[in-house]
Amino acid sequence: MDVRPEISDAKPRRRGLRSLIWLGLFAFLLFIPAGTARWPGAWVYLAILAVATVWGFGWLERHDPALLAERLRPPIQRGQPLTDKLLMGAFLPLWFGWFVLMGLDRRFGWSSLPVALEILGAVLLCLGIWLSFEVLKENSYAAPVVKVQKERGHSVVCTGPYAYVRHPPYAYVRHPMCASVLLIGTGAPLLLGSWWGLLGVPLFMRVLGARAVMEERVRYRFVPRFW
Repeated sequence: MDVRPEISDAKPRRRGLRSLIWLGLFAFLLFIPAGTARWPGAWVYLAILAVATVWGFGWLERHDPALLAERLRPPIQRGQPLTDKLLMGAFLPLWFGWFVLMGLDRRFGWSSLPVALEILGAVLLCLGIWLSFEVLKENSYAAPVVKVQKERGHSVVCTGPYAYVRHPPYAYVRHPMCASVLLIGTGAPLLLGSWWGLLGVPLFMRVLGARAVMEERVRYRFVPRFW
């Protein structure tokens, strides 16, 4: 297929610009409520996020550009179930508010975490990002919204992390991408030194649990034989 060089070259530039915008948004949501940029945990968080974004975009560009294009689509799309649109529409403001809450926690000193827990948070954050990449490597249909991609030959994936959630004794465990979200959702507030930020974890579980029933049609959402 003939692709004009200026168009091909423009795509990485657009993705780079989008990455900078997102990093700037997260910096804004953290540092403005905190009232200071002297926040080592926030800088470590942004650095990890920047490295993960650059590496992830680069890998997907080389190995699965169709998935990269899908992941860059907006969180609310045509053909998406109404319930998922409502979930995402409610979840996104809460997610952004989560960062604001942790920034305010920093400003007013509501929390005090030992350095060891902040280091643990960085480890959990990196593990969550690594697991999410493992999911993307195995599942070319890992769209950010609930939908069946018939035009791309959507099929069930049973390799990589999925091998541990599709067969006994793990057959009722949720999507591995959701496990990565929980690791990230736990690691980020620990790294940022915010006990209040951990309040977001039950919220994430509720939203992901609702999507589990809608998307995966599993019997249990997270804990086998319990919920």
